[in-house]
Amino acid sequence: MTSPESAPPITRRERVRSRSWLRALVPAVLILAWLAGASFGGPLFGKIDEVSSNDRTTYLPESADATQVQELLGDFTDSDAIPAIVVFTGETALSESQLEAITDLLATVDALDGVGDDVSPALPSEDGEAVQAFVPISSGSDVGDVVAELGTTLRESAPAGVDVFITGPAGFTADLVAGFAGIDGLLLGVALLAVLLILVLVYRSLLLPVVVLSTSLFALCVALLVVWWLAKAEVLLLSGQTQGILFILVIGAATDYSLLFVSRFREELRSTSDKGAAVAAAWKGSFEPIVASGGTVIAGLLCLLLSDLKSNSTLGPVAAIGIVFAMLSALTLLPSLLLLFGRAAFWPRRPSFEPDVVAAERGMPSTGVWARLATAISRRPRTIWVVTTLVLLVGALGVTQLNASGVPQSDLVLGSSEARDGQVVLGEHFPGGSGSPAYVVADEADLQDAAEILLALDGVDAVSVTASDAPSGTAAVTDEGITAFGPPGSPTPDPTVVDGRVLLQATLADAADSDAAASTVREMRAELEGLDALVGGVTATAVDTDDASIHDRNLIIPVILVVILLILMALLRSILAPVLLIVTTVLSFGTAMGVSALVFNGVFDFSGADPAVPLFGFVFLVALGIDYNIFLMTRVREESRRHGTREGVLRGLAITGGVITSAGLVLAATFAALSVIPILFLVQLAFIVAFGVLLDTFIVRSLLVPALAYDIGRAIWWPSKLGRGIF
Repeated sequence: MTSPESAPPITRRERVRSRSWLRALVPAVLILAWLAGASFGGPLFGKIDEVSSNDRTTYLPESADATQVQELLGDFTDSDAIPAIVVFTGETALSESQLEAITDLLATVDALDGVGDDVSPALPSEDGEAVQAFVPISSGSDVGDVVAELGTTLRESAPAGVDVFITGPAGFTADLVAGFAGIDGLLLGVALLAVLLILVLVYRSLLLPVVVLSTSLFALCVALLVVWWLAKAEVLLLSGQTQGILFILVIGAATDYSLLFVSRFREELRSTSDKGAAVAAAWKGSFEPIVASGGTVIAGLLCLLLSDLKSNSTLGPVAAIGIVFAMLSALTLLPSLLLLFGRAAFWPRRPSFEPDVVAAERGMPSTGVWARLATAISRRPRTIWVVTTLVLLVGALGVTQLNASGVPQSDLVLGSSEARDGQVVLGEHFPGGSGSPAYVVADEADLQDAAEILLALDGVDAVSVTASDAPSGTAAVTDEGITAFGPPGSPTPDPTVVDGRVLLQATLADAADSDAAASTVREMRAELEGLDALVGGVTATAVDTDDASIHDRNLIIPVILVVILLILMALLRSILAPVLLIVTTVLSFGTAMGVSALVFNGVFDFSGADPAVPLFGFVFLVALGIDYNIFLMTRVREESRRHGTREGVLRGLAITGGVITSAGLVLAATFAALSVIPILFLVQLAFIVAFGVLLDTFIVRSLLVPALAYDIGRAIWWPSKLGRGIF
């Protein structure tokens, strides 16, 4: 037996063979690990509704009046059902036979799955032309399916000449469910197709677009796997809105990072014949900008944790998780795939091994649109950045036309809406707030005082109190006291009292989602302030949501700016350059919002925007828009250390121009895909971000920043050594 001391030494060839084997093993393990993660995450695309919620009340802070009232409702009523308002209407007054048929029909709907037992009787309008009824829909059922089945059943059996509409909270919830229905298939398909087409045009290759798209799709699958289980464990809160943004953000960001890496890889293949060395050099050159870019986005997103609204605060970590896996896929899976395919990934336009040409070019393209643009900037930098700034400022003036104080619930879903049509019909024959009352929780001793205050308001049509011993579960309250609902001589019910408190229901004169109803709720709260009463309900939830959104917007936007500024200072080792980058990005955001406001008002005729739209637009445009400046300025800094700042600016622009433009087009296309989901918030966000990204790509990063940096010269790096000419 040979002892260790007498064993022959390992030859150089054996060491090389060992390293080659290890170099092949690591990428294979990484590819298999991502494949395994994607195989577990992929099947969850159709199951997100199991762990998500679109109930606006669940996103309010615990301290909000509407939240507290919602938690107390279960103590006063046995059901947590969502009410559907069924409206029957005819062209003329309904006949006795039609009324009888409607009554008989309503008596049968509780047999439908998902419909509760406490269906109200038919309630005719004063003009006799309509009837309304309240049908409870179980909150544990699929509200969209139940409402659809209820509508089909009622229309098939309704008397001749009678139209049926389903509206109210259940009707609008069904609209939202239908609006988000395409988020798993349609949205993802459109986004992936758009990215694929852009990649094919950029690379003019068959395999490379598939490699890059696989990197993005695997990142999304693994991110979804993590987010789904965290939501199932109730660590995170998911909604259709958050889900859509996660899909788009991961695909767009992962593709952008991949484009940067592929560009570096192609660049290295021209100067080395070893694909392993090219991958290693590309990884080294891409690591800092990708991590800095992703870190900036993550930091901006995590600032949303400061939000009072859970829909905002939970989006932060969900989207941040997506960005983490986008970075990881671009820095692990993509290099592994490129190491596997090598130059063949670019077929049929494989990059040539031409070290002599690279040396002659000294690393800077001598031809092409970006080289010509760099030359133009070097000739008249001040004129370019001054004119560009003035144009952006003019566009930003449109922001004064942006109405971001909130939109009615009936306008949240674009296109046709039975719930919206039904609400219009309801308002023509009944008080507009029928079926969606304002709930007031007050002390038992203050019941009459609270009722009189409510009845004195012009926006309140009637007031009732929850009474378990009343036939309908409620009893009317007038200036004289509690009055029974029923035939003359019926005994007066006693109000339901829970821990010394009672529940009043105020029927609003205006539609529950109207500005007038919101004003009435605010007036209620002001008048009831001395009685220690809480006001909740559909309208109050909308009011509290809008107020919380405005608070979040005013708090978080400045915080994001400071956080990103500090990150840029650490990355660029400078103070002046980061400040200028932040200023140009904010100017770009203002222009994007200004143009968007003009388009929303003048072209699409939207009724307004959610207060969260500017906040989300800011988060994505500033955090993502700064990406392109990071890609540019990190390369400019790298080139400046070798060639000086002014030449470094021109080199950085010429070298990164193509890849950053491609990245901008990809990100704009992915966010534009959000517009296929007919939800007002997502359509507006899609336009703002897509337009803003294109503005950043073609104007700010291509003209304003390079011209400004070139004009300032090496002082742009103040106070670092590079700013003093020390490399």
